[in-house]
Amino acid sequence: MTDVESQNIQSDPSHAATAPMYPPPPYMPPPYPTGPVMYPQPVPAQVGFIPPDLPPEEAGVSKTEDPNPADVFPPEEQQLFLSSFEDDTIRKAFIRKVFSVVTIQLLVTFTVVCVFTFSKTVKTVVQGNIWVYLSSYIIFMVVAICLSVCSSFSRTHPWNLLGLSVVTLSLSYMVGTVASYHNTEAVVIALGSTVVISFTIIIFSAQTRLDFTVCNGILLILAVNLLMFGFFSIFFYSRVLQILYGCLGALLYALFLAVDCQLVMGRQKYSLNPEEYVFAALIIYLDIIMIFLYILMILGGGSKN
Repeated sequence: MTDVESQNIQSDPSHAATAPMYPPPPYMPPPYPTGPVMYPQPVPAQVGFIPPDLPPEEAGVSKTEDPNPADVFPPEEQQLFLSSFEDDTIRKAFIRKVFSVVTIQLLVTFTVVCVFTFSKTVKTVVQGNIWVYLSSYIIFMVVAICLSVCSSFSRTHPWNLLGLSVVTLSLSYMVGTVASYHNTEAVVIALGSTVVISFTIIIFSAQTRLDFTVCNGILLILAVNLLMFGFFSIFFYSRVLQILYGCLGALLYALFLAVDCQLVMGRQKYSLNPEEYVFAALIIYLDIIMIFLYILMILGGGSKN
């Protein structure tokens, strides 16, 4: 359209009456297309058609890498990105390892107890050499304290297993010596009762929603009170005090066993590091042995010695 034609149209009154009241749209610069512009018609998707899952390179989308959590979050929050599957796998392997070690320890200890109890020759030799008992006690205390306090020692393989073996053998000899002063029937009943009580507490700790791990402070206070009660019972010995002291001790270490089992299983507020399997096996083993000794005290089949 030329400038002359546009002036004629603007001067035409009939056209002004019917013309739209808005400015004309912008026009494309020349050259103009000679024919009508054909746009591709969209193809409707078929019913039940599932678009293919193409990689970003073929779909025309640029792929961006996910940021590394170590570069974005502080070390305290990096553990939140550990998948639940991996965490459960590590925890289950830790639990199996701990209870396998505890089972071997208990088998060794109860085997020594049975030998010291049923063999009269061994019983006579053991009771005639108390210095071996005292030596075993000193060795047990030193190695057990090192395993409990020195984390580098309890985590270093194979020294941690060697220290745990020394603790197991020394304590087995001590428990066997104590059992040799009791009747055979009392020892057998104490062994059976310990196995049943320990198994029940372990199953209960694994199933209950009660959190016993927050009671460590209370149990520590009760342990100190029990220790003082046992010390004063030496000067006022009687069978009633012996039974009462045995009941309180067995109850206290049953609670300790429940707490330690929940620390190993890691389902409550506090838990043990999976690298501390030697320390975990040690505390559970000591709890079960103490339950056995206190039940043996309740039965009271031996002499004052």
